[in-house]
Amino acid sequence: MEKYIQEQPRDFLAVATPGAGKTTFALTLASWLLHHHVVQQITVVAPTEHLKKQWAAAAARIGIKLDPDYSAGPLSKEYDGVAITYAGVGVRPMLHRNRCEQRKTLVILDEIHHAGDSKSWGEACLEAFEPATRRLALTGTPFRSDTNPIPFVTYEEGNDGIRRSSADYTYGYGNALGDGVVRPVIFLSYSGNMRWRTKAGDEVAARLGEPMTKDAVSQAWRTALDPRGDWMPNVLRAADQRLTEVRKSIPDAGGLVIASDQDSARSYAKLIREITGTKATVVLSDDAGASGRIDEYSDSTDRWMVAVRMVSEGVDVPRLAVGVYATTISTPLFFAQAVGRFVRSRRRGETASVFLPTIPSLLGFATEMEVERDHVLDRPKKEGEEDPYAESEKELAEAEKQQDEDTGEQDMLPFEALESDAVFDRVLYNAAEFGMQAHPGSEEEQDYLGIPGLLEPDQVQLLLQKRQARQIAHSRKRPDTEADLLELPAERRPVVSHKELLELRKQLNTMVGAYVHQSGKPHGVIHTELRRVCGGPPSAEATAGQIRERIKKVQEWATRMR
Repeated sequence: MEKYIQEQPRDFLAVATPGAGKTTFALTLASWLLHHHVVQQITVVAPTEHLKKQWAAAAARIGIKLDPDYSAGPLSKEYDGVAITYAGVGVRPMLHRNRCEQRKTLVILDEIHHAGDSKSWGEACLEAFEPATRRLALTGTPFRSDTNPIPFVTYEEGNDGIRRSSADYTYGYGNALGDGVVRPVIFLSYSGNMRWRTKAGDEVAARLGEPMTKDAVSQAWRTALDPRGDWMPNVLRAADQRLTEVRKSIPDAGGLVIASDQDSARSYAKLIREITGTKATVVLSDDAGASGRIDEYSDSTDRWMVAVRMVSEGVDVPRLAVGVYATTISTPLFFAQAVGRFVRSRRRGETASVFLPTIPSLLGFATEMEVERDHVLDRPKKEGEEDPYAESEKELAEAEKQQDEDTGEQDMLPFEALESDAVFDRVLYNAAEFGMQAHPGSEEEQDYLGIPGLLEPDQVQLLLQKRQARQIAHSRKRPDTEADLLELPAERRPVVSHKELLELRKQLNTMVGAYVHQSGKPHGVIHTELRRVCGGPPSAEATAGQIRERIKKVQEWATRMR
């Protein structure tokens, strides 16, 4: 507010982490501008029907009346402005341009990155709001998977010649966490064995989190999310136990399962009913009925809601504290928005818990929670280099569809999920990893599910360190014959991609090759000796952690011989 009032800019881009209070800032500013006669009316543009109603309700609380049902014609004198959607602007840009020309207007563009969704939306926004007196752009995620420029956003060229979006004010997750505005997020990751049949009729088995090709990761992930396997029921049961623990200190805390499609959502709701004995609220698409169901759930103390995509952005249900990420959408934008549903703090000390499959990209996003990003317009690609933001345009379009529709894609899946089981894998918090693998229902898993719901961020870290130390001490006392799961702490079991594992094997072979010349021993003898000293299977089957240990050992031997 201070920065804005001091500078009085025509355009202002505020980037604030989901849950930080962008709506409060925008409406406080709108009230100030109306009061000082800088503007005479307000236009709020939101991504969805539900959000424009949410804006109108929030504005009414501070005495600003917005019409969320406006479609055309003169506005009733009782209103200070309108709340509309980007799609609505796309249909009638000239209507909104005329309104801006007739009276001095403040336009609030909520989640402005949506204005770059399609060329027509971006052009319509430029046409409609070019004459506006003031424009306030808001976003929690200013980055997009594509290079469509976002209207009314300034792009500045860096030393590398690449143009990036430039925010007038940035308030990241790290700042908000320090101020107690958002909750600390604990990510609980679950691995497990998956088995599926490919289109060619081959049966494939793999363990989540172990190195595999991109296609295999995708198919293993879909197998995990299949409601007929054991993975989803076990994860939902664990999430419900976590919710019970959180509700001891936050009695109205709620849980949300984000599903990929309507059929899965209904199946998950059925599983929740079997597990908890209570019915879950199911939200399938962004229609008037769905909006009402979200409001009803928000005002109740019901335990669970299951939603397809639409609750992933902007929808404000502050009591949500436990989430299950049960969708295969893997864009950084969607992930950030989804996690944003759980971080809004109502009082100091509340924690959020999000359950994830052990998928390398998701764990990467989870550890980068505090990284601030800008929207990049020019993306020079080096040969063979993968851009983590570019691969997912199709997924993002799917994620942001307003209506759920049967695309027929489900009938053409390249595999059939056969069976899955779940294993508690690790906890990620504040870019660190904790825990050792444990069976669902085990004492070790309960240790993490039973973390109190009210804790300061530094207390969470301390508690997780203590739990892991206790697990390690307990595993040392146990006979080797009882250790049926990998007895290594999470930070020594890095989740790596197939590509990274190949690089590590190459590095080990190079090191062994160098040591061959130094020691005069054959390759095979050195590899056998490394296995004997470090333990584990042959290199081709060894985990990333085991290969790293062997690389370290070979370096140690080579240094000793110098």
